[in-house]
Amino acid sequence: MHPFSYTRVSDTHEAVNAGSRGGRYIAGGTTLVDLMRETVERPETLVDISGLPLDKVTVTERGGLRIGALVSMSEAAAHPKVRTLYPVVSQALELSASAQLRNMATIGGNIMQRTRCTYFRDVTAACNKREPGSGCSARDGFNRMHAILGTSDDCVATHPSDVAVAFAALEATVHLVGPDGERRVPFADFLLRPGTTPKREHALGQGELITAVEIPPLPRPLKSGYLKVRDRQSYEFALTSAAVALHVRGGVIREAKVAAGGVGTVPWKLPAVEEHLIGHRPSESLWASAAARAADGSRPLQHNGFKAELLKRTVERQLRIVGGTK
Repeated sequence: MHPFSYTRVSDTHEAVNAGSRGGRYIAGGTTLVDLMRETVERPETLVDISGLPLDKVTVTERGGLRIGALVSMSEAAAHPKVRTLYPVVSQALELSASAQLRNMATIGGNIMQRTRCTYFRDVTAACNKREPGSGCSARDGFNRMHAILGTSDDCVATHPSDVAVAFAALEATVHLVGPDGERRVPFADFLLRPGTTPKREHALGQGELITAVEIPPLPRPLKSGYLKVRDRQSYEFALTSAAVALHVRGGVIREAKVAAGGVGTVPWKLPAVEEHLIGHRPSESLWASAAARAADGSRPLQHNGFKAELLKRTVERQLRIVGGTK
């Protein structure tokens, strides 16, 4: 690990000032510290934001939910309002990492975590995300865990967060504060596809800080859930996953929110699946025909071609569970 300086801040203004000077924000440290140990990340200054007042979960005036950036994963998962209003978020969190990590890691840090691509974390391997212009060892390497959606010639790494998939499905908004004040970014625009600039992973500007993630109010009744398929049942990243929320009134699906994880370079919204569901009555045939659209536009690699079919089956299974016809 390379030498670095450390400072602890007590308010967001102080944090933004330190971040604007090049400091890297740290709270739980469950990702950044690992990357520093592996010399993938070499920040000169760490700015400890763990003492900032960003650790509350509140219901918004219109009935949505605002989760502070420093709420721990375990606290968010267990919060009564999260469990009641958006169980998909609780389930995604509880299927992430280990209990010890969930106690330390924060919501803001979770959505900002960097890929678990082994080539990104191996400083001897070519990785455009780590060292622009060096190449992408994953494209011709062992790429079983890599993305089939949103990839480019420069990067095929997946985004590892589970709860980010739930936030993408629910069309959440990320609240930010920075040198120019506060702003909000739709979750769909916050995490960036690699394109030709894979090192740029998010829409944060210099010194900007995540303060909260807000889930909008959705029509009720709303049923939601998260399904994760992985090689083992604990402490493992997704081969694929599905976050689903359905509003059914009068026996007809009026609203459908669906996103997938483990298959995209970012949490992957599935508008074709959503559009196919709306206006129809829940049925086995509907789940199957909607899920058939889940892998549209996929670009499998040598070792992960199975993911397209697995994604379809995962989405179909979760539609059946949430839709009540399992």
